[in-house]
Order: sequence, then C-alpha cells, then structure tokens
Amino acid sequence: MVMDRTQVAGDRGATQTGRWWRLGLRLAGAGLLVATAGIHLDLYLTGYRGIPTIGWLFLLQVIAAFALALAVLVTGSRLAAAVGAGVALATLGGYLLSVWIGLFGFKEVRTTAGIVAGVVEVAAFAVLALLAAVPAAAGQRHAPPRSGLAARLQAGIPGAAPAVAGVSVIALVLLGIAAAGSGSTAPAYAGGGLKVAKIGGASVLANAKGFTLYWFGPDTATKSSCNGSCAGYWTPVKGPATAGPGVTGKLATITRSDGSTQATYNGHPLYTYVSDSPGQATGNGLNLNGGVWHEMTVSGAPAAPRSSGGGSTGGGGNGGGGGGGGY
Repeated sequence: MVMDRTQVAGDRGATQTGRWWRLGLRLAGAGLLVATAGIHLDLYLTGYRGIPTIGWLFLLQVIAAFALALAVLVTGSRLAAAVGAGVALATLGGYLLSVWIGLFGFKEVRTTAGIVAGVVEVAAFAVLALLAAVPAAAGQRHAPPRSGLAARLQAGIPGAAPAVAGVSVIALVLLGIAAAGSGSTAPAYAGGGLKVAKIGGASVLANAKGFTLYWFGPDTATKSSCNGSCAGYWTPVKGPATAGPGVTGKLATITRSDGSTQATYNGHPLYTYVSDSPGQATGNGLNLNGGVWHEMTVSGAPAAPRSSGGGSTGGGGNGGGGGGGGY
C-alpha cells in the first residue's frame, strides 16, 4: 500500500514536471516563431517586397510564422509544432541557398544580423521539434490510441531528442560555413575604362567586365548614401574611371565615408549590383535602402524599370546600412 502511494506520488510529480516542461517549450517555440516572423516582416516592409518572387515568399513566411506561433501557444499541438519546425528549417535553407548560389535571381551576402536571424531559426527548429516529437511522460498519455501520423506525433518518437540535436548541430555548422565563406562587403570594382552597353533597348554604362552601372536616388554629386552592408550589395565603382567610346558624360570622383574614392558620372556616384551577371540590369527600378536604383544611361536620364526580374536586397533592414533588405 505504501509502495502504491509512493508510485502514485511519483507519477504525479513526473506528470507535473512534464507539463511544465512542455509549457516552457510552447512559450519558447511560439516566441522564437514570432521573432523570426518579426525579422522577415521588417525586411519585407523595408525592401524585400520590391523583389520579384522573393517578396511574396517573405510575406508568406511572415503570415505562416505568426499563425503557427499562435497555434503552438494556444493549443500546444504537436502537429502545429512540427509544421513550425519545418518552416523554421526551410527558412534557414532558403537563406543558405541565397548566400551560396542565389535563389530566384536573389543573391545574398553575409551580415551580422543575418547570421543572428539564422541562429534564431535553428533555435526555433530545435525547440519546436522537441515539442512535436519527444514522447510525453507516462502519466500524461490519456488520449485513446489512434492510427496514422497523428497517432505517432501524439505518442512521440523514441530517440527524437538526439536526432533533433544532431540536425540542429548540422544546421549551425552550415550556417557557420555560410558566414565564413561570404564576405559582408564586396570588393570595389576598379573604374578603369567605362563602355556603353545595350540592355532592353537602353544605352547604359558598363564597366570593363560588362557589369551594368547604377546610380542611387538619395545620393548627391558629392556624397554617397550607400554605406555599410548596403555597399555589399551595391558595390561602389572605384575612381577614377576613364571614358571609352560613346561615353559622353562628365566623369569625376568623390571621397566616401570610409576614405575610399568612388567614380561618378554626370554627378551620380556609380555602383554595380551583386545579383547581376554581365549584360544584365536586374537592379534597375528597385526601391531599396531608402531610395530607387537606376541603371546609368549614357544620357543620364532614368531608364524605365523592366520586369525582367530578380535581384538581391540592398543591405539595410536586417543587417544595417540604409534600411532596405540585407538578410
């Protein structure tokens, strides 16, 4: 009889501990989902909404993360937690792909805040995966047995904790590799000889390697407004530059905030765009970093934006340096 009472008391204690443990996971998981949703909402509002395809993906991630956070917090559902873990891991995967090879024409560079966001996503995955997969204590299993995936989730998966830890470690290692292998700012292209290229019917300036040159709306003839991580996406053209055939405007230079020299054309500081390949102008018309980016036409007049798509964010938002992008 005494042993039975001791066993009952032990079961009650284990049940109570398990409930508090799961409540803690629910609160932490929901909070981490809200954090990643907030980061992506800020990015969407400050620049990513102007990126074809990527903008909609960011908005979808924001809606899904907020909805799943609410579901996890209110219901504690293992299924909601499992979906939330998958969304967090998929978001991290998208970031890594955009850093390494680009995604839908979108090319990312490393920023400190981007790495922090990646760590938050790994933490969200770990917490939510534990909530979804770790078996409940014996005293908590009151539901009648069911079949299928729902039953497996309800019962938990034996050995889930080590598996979750292993996946989390792998994700952190991949994030570290991305951080180490992707520079926060791209090297400035030497001005050299500028030339004329035809893109979409417009005569635009290109550097010696064939990359389209851009100017930024908020800049002045004597000052660049694109600094910090912004300059990792929109690379300043190093001055002085020389005019090739057909380049009829005035070339000059300015001194940037870091002391380097940047080439200008007709009073516009010049840049290249990280997502472009030679002969492309995917950054033309993008509204990022607090202003609109224009391809540098020979005449100096803004060219009409084209919908030929793709592009990277411009550095601010999540990562600083101008308020437009920069995951």
